[in-house]
Amino acid sequence: MTWMVTGGAGYIGSHVVRALTGAGMSAVALDDLSSGFEDFVEDGVPLVRTSILEGEAVTAAMREHGVTGVIHCAGYKYAGESVKRPVHTYRQNVEGLGVLLDSMAAAGAGRLVFSSSAGVYGTPSVDLVTEDTPTTPESPYGESKLIGEWLIRDQVRALAGSDAPLTATSLRYFNVVGSGFADIYDASPYNLFPLVFAKLAAGQTPAIFGDDYATEDGTCVRDYVHVSDLAHSHVAAARMMEAGRELAPVYNLGSGAGTSVREIMDAVRTVTEIDFQPRIEPRRAGDPARIVATGELAGDDIEWKNSHDVREMVATAWASHPKGA
Repeated sequence: MTWMVTGGAGYIGSHVVRALTGAGMSAVALDDLSSGFEDFVEDGVPLVRTSILEGEAVTAAMREHGVTGVIHCAGYKYAGESVKRPVHTYRQNVEGLGVLLDSMAAAGAGRLVFSSSAGVYGTPSVDLVTEDTPTTPESPYGESKLIGEWLIRDQVRALAGSDAPLTATSLRYFNVVGSGFADIYDASPYNLFPLVFAKLAAGQTPAIFGDDYATEDGTCVRDYVHVSDLAHSHVAAARMMEAGRELAPVYNLGSGAGTSVREIMDAVRTVTEIDFQPRIEPRRAGDPARIVATGELAGDDIEWKNSHDVREMVATAWASHPKGA
């Protein structure tokens, strides 16, 4: 059995590939390298350089490598930028998934683990998000992920009882940070950790946007999870599928507690040994005070555990981050 990881040369996808091979499972990476890096793909793992929008190439790669399941990490993941580029976002995340599902059906690959997003919840009205929390996405990115979940659900229904049924689950998560390997890092120009590291490398002071929220220290609280823990549960879900275990349609991969922006800044100062005090800027429009999810269901079913504390998250991210980048 071989699992294809779309976006397998990206920050999250390459961790998933290494988690697969570390579990003794066969993997192939597919990536157009628009935001991924060839060097992130470990030696011995085939890299198919194409877009998920190229259906014939994807189908051919699945057949060539005997793919039986897909962990779908590819996509346009920038929520803020998606507001400026809605057509591009939908093309990559919705049309791309549709093409992928067609390719899977054509190649006989009947298992799918979908990297979704807690962005489907928008600004929740509860302190702790569960899988039953209403979905009210507030960006084209969040909307595209929710539509993707619907598309997968409908494809599962359509193929039920056929000669080639589809089993699938979607994993929703918030802020993915850290690194499991010295040669893999988060290269996103929009995520908090690389943004803070870049400011420090340039001799500038990172900013906190708002310190007057109704939280313990006045700064926003977010749900940060380590990329290695995330990758492990993607692979655990794949293993459960191979064993014939029925999984829920969706799972939250959350910490259940959350971390404030100020706590992140304090950990960065400790880990980097760069003495700085973040400057305080006005609140940004649309930033909720707190977004935290429970991972209890995923803990029961797909071995989810947020096993890294804040300092470890920062330390592993800093160790892998290209200094001066």
